Amino acid sequence: MNASGQPGQLPRGADFLPPRWLRNAHVQSVLGSSPIRRLRLRRGDQVLARTTQTEILTVSGGVRLQGFLSRQQALRERRGLVVLLHGWEGSAQSNYIRSSTVSLLAAGYDVYRLNFRDHGDSHALNPEPFHSCRLDEVASAIGEVVARPGPGVRALAGFSLGGNFALRVARIAPANGIMLDYALAVCPVIDPAHGLRQLERGWLYHAYFMRKWRTSLRRKQALFPHLPVLRSTDTRLGMRDLTRTLVERFTDFGTLERYLDGYSLAGERLETLRVPTTILTAADDPVVPVADFHALRLPPCVELDIAAHGGHCAFLTGMGMRSFVEDYLLARLEAVASAAPGSANPCS
Repeated sequence: MNASGQPGQLPRGADFLPPRWLRNAHVQSVLGSSPIRRLRLRRGDQVLARTTQTEILTVSGGVRLQGFLSRQQALRERRGLVVLLHGWEGSAQSNYIRSSTVSLLAAGYDVYRLNFRDHGDSHALNPEPFHSCRLDEVASAIGEVVARPGPGVRALAGFSLGGNFALRVARIAPANGIMLDYALAVCPVIDPAHGLRQLERGWLYHAYFMRKWRTSLRRKQALFPHLPVLRSTDTRLGMRDLTRTLVERFTDFGTLERYLDGYSLAGERLETLRVPTTILTAADDPVVPVADFHALRLPPCVELDIAAHGGHCAFLTGMGMRSFVEDYLLARLEAVASAAPGSANPCS
């Protein structure tokens, strides 16, 4: 059964078999975000420069978010619109987002890359800092973008924390009038408490994210010096204690545990999802524990696909640094687009 509920042959995680030198999860994960891959993507930057306009969206509560609309030039009429969501401390300029955008444009899809607040070059837009439970503003922005006129499917794809947001947006989409035909979540965070523990155990990833996060918080502090975003004593804290400190300072959750539960998708939380959706992850993901996916309770319209290899959001196929995710997404968009009008949604 494919993502649209129709029978058909689609690429599966089991089809992803990289060369031996790329089967190590850490090699995949590190190369996926590396300057080496960025160099390989330079040709695509020319495409993005020709097709992209920057926007500032004002959404619920006066929140302002930064987005990048790229219009396809491959076809006379677009095949649809895909909104892409990056991971924590990534941005619309992350390797996996840019590479996916170029592939989608070449296939005839318009692409909207949304930055979460305080990601990319958006720190000055809102005084209150980012946290992962700010679902309303992300959903509001996506709802505005997909409601714009234009032909074709309307889809959402997110990576890591962006995959978590994509699943949460898809879950509330019907009740909030957000027009989505399909959603893809790549290596999404399922249980944030487990993800935090996994990062703490992996010194390489803990150091990588803490370096980026502290840089982001320092930038925020400089822009809003009256806010206690990053006090001098905070710089010595690890990920758990710094998260707890900021949760207590800037949210109403009260405790770290309540905050982490606030964006958890564990157990039965996705059972109410009614948008045709695929979750693609890797059994060897060093950031998101694969056991979290096996414990999910999912409705019939959600396809869970666990590849043996791929690392965290990488799925690199070879020296060209192209990701298996790109063709994987395109095939599922084609399946959704070619489904018979009015065909039954298995979750209806």
